[in-house]
This record gives sequence, structure tokens and C-alpha cells, in this order.
Amino acid sequence: MAATPFELKGKSVYVAGHRGMVGAALLRRLVQEDVRLVTLERSEVDLRNQIAVFDWFAKTRPQVVFLAAAKVGGIVANNTLRADFIYDNIAIASNVIHAAHLNGAEKLMFLGSSCIYPKFAAQPLREDSMLTGPLESTNEPYAISKIAGIKMAEAYRSQYGSNFISVMPTNLYGPGDNYHPEYSHVVAALIRRFHEAKLTGATSVSVWGTGSPRREFLYVDDMADACVHLMKTYSGPELVNIGTGEDITIAEFARVVAVTVGYRGEMTFDHSRPDGTPRKLLDVSRLARLGWRARTLLEDGIKLAYEAYLSGR
Repeated sequence: MAATPFELKGKSVYVAGHRGMVGAALLRRLVQEDVRLVTLERSEVDLRNQIAVFDWFAKTRPQVVFLAAAKVGGIVANNTLRADFIYDNIAIASNVIHAAHLNGAEKLMFLGSSCIYPKFAAQPLREDSMLTGPLESTNEPYAISKIAGIKMAEAYRSQYGSNFISVMPTNLYGPGDNYHPEYSHVVAALIRRFHEAKLTGATSVSVWGTGSPRREFLYVDDMADACVHLMKTYSGPELVNIGTGEDITIAEFARVVAVTVGYRGEMTFDHSRPDGTPRKLLDVSRLARLGWRARTLLEDGIKLAYEAYLSGR
């Protein structure tokens, strides 16, 4: 495995999943680096297709890989499309990681998800709490697929000495988010719901669940900056959490969104909808020791996200 600092300058860098919110943010950050960016459209190669992925890697041979491609969604999508989430994400991870190994990639970063941690793990969530207890049932298939990717990166390090690392972003939001009325994450769902209520003059907006769960939210461009920082400075075997180190209840967060959007009606809470994990706050002390902290305040980030929503980004 190469020593740190790892030099990105002049290298070909492949961002898998560049059309998604995370991948697009990585591209925005990487244009600030002196690298040769490589992207691949889904219409060209389906990352679930092993032969197609292996052929493309053999022809292109990217030196650096950010594995951000994934099938993602909110609590309803995770709980409804359980087979799709586990199959698609395991296929993507195994194909890209093995192809990177076969074709001599110098470094790979696998992006996981904070849902890999046990439902009732001690808070804030430390990297070593993975696999210490049962997962949240609503997103278990997705979590297992992400754990599989992490363990693959570990296995290739162990067996082949590959410089493959894994990072765990917290809940993300910003430009490129999915605003589907049923399958979106909570930030996008609330932005859309409050905006539509403002336009129609609705007197109340329903927020899913009880509003009591606590969540941590990170602006996606901060996440991308952290990933580039870690790609340059970190080559260890342990996971690294990426977050703000601060959380907020869903009810409090919904009020922030309502104020930002300019909605002045009431909020109700739909207790028939699942809450998910009671609390999900990442321990970011390892990331802080590595020299990075989030910069975008929640209120500022929500304003940027709402502007992106209004502009169709």
C-alpha cells in the first residue's frame, strides 16, 4: 500500500456514480485538482454487469476510484425495494472493487452509509461499533450491502495489499438530491412538501413519524471535500466517519426547513409512518484528528439546497 500523503496530481480519477448527488459533488470538488476526470454513463455500462465493468476497466485503467455509485433512497424505498437494494448494491461494489484490483488502481475509496451501524449502538456512533448488534430493520438489506463493500475493501487490503479505504458519510443533502414524493430522503422530502404547501396555501404539513428521532445532516459539498482530503491523507484499514458531530430532532429540523422555504402553516406528525433508528450521530473524532471539519452551517446548507431545488438542480 502506498504511503500518505497520496498524490492526486496528474492522475486519472474515476468517479463511479457521477450523476448522483454524491458523485456530482465529488466532481465539483475534483475539478479544483489537477487530475484527469473519468466518468461513465449508465447507458454505456451498467455497473451491475460484471463483464461490462471488467471490460471497461481493462480499457480505461483509472488510477484512482471513488466508488459513490449506489441504489439509494429514503426509509420507504429501503423498506419496499429490499431485494433491489441488496442485489444492486452488492453487485456494484463487488464488480468495481474487483475490477479496480485486476487493473492496478493505485487507490480506491468506498463510500458506505451510517446505516451500517447497529440500531441501538452507543451514541455517538464509533467506527468500531459496526457488526456489534442488530441493524435497523427498515434498511437492513441496504446496510448489509454496504457492510459487504467495506469488508471487500478490507479483504483486498489484507490479501493483496491494495490501498482501498472506506468512509462513512452521515445523512447528506444538497444539489442533486432525489425529490420523489415517496422514495426521497427526509431533507428532500421536507423541502418539497413545505414548498408545495406554500404554493397551494395548505394550512398544515404532515411530517412522517413522531418527530422525536435525532439525525445528523451534512451538506454534500462538505462531504466531497472530506473525501478528497482523506484520499490524499489517509491510507489506514479502519473506517472513517464523515459528519458534523452535531444532531437535531426531526421536528426541530422540519422547523428549520419550513422557515427557509417560507411556509407559515402548522406541522402535524404522522405516527403511522416509521421513525427508523431513534438516534444516529457519528463520532467524528477520527476525522478531526486527520485534519478535517465540516464548514457549512445547517441553516446555510438548507438555503443552498432549497435554491438548488428551485433551479431544478
